[in-house]
Amino acid sequence: MSEKLVTNQLVITGEIVQIAEFRYTPAGIPVLSFEIRHVSEQMEADMQRKVECEMSVIAMGKLAEQIRNIKLGELVQLTGFMTKRSLKSTQLTLHLNTLERIN
Repeated sequence: MSEKLVTNQLVITGEIVQIAEFRYTPAGIPVLSFEIRHVSEQMEADMQRKVECEMSVIAMGKLAEQIRNIKLGELVQLTGFMTKRSLKSTQLTLHLNTLERIN
């Protein structure tokens, strides 16, 4: 696959609905996992459609440490990339690059 054709970036806003305990990997890397809920209206086939989804998010390293005080119910805009939860899983998870709190 040509490197010029490879794009994997997601930007989404949502409400934090679940937060796992802050932890460290066996290699000592900080990890914070949480879930967000997104609700919006989008255009599809020239029709307005209500969209709802929940998504798993994982932050690692310095970013995990910086956001470890996030709270349930906070509105956030997230940017990151999608990948499988694990080698044997087909479930997708957003790996976080940036988190912006929305007032």
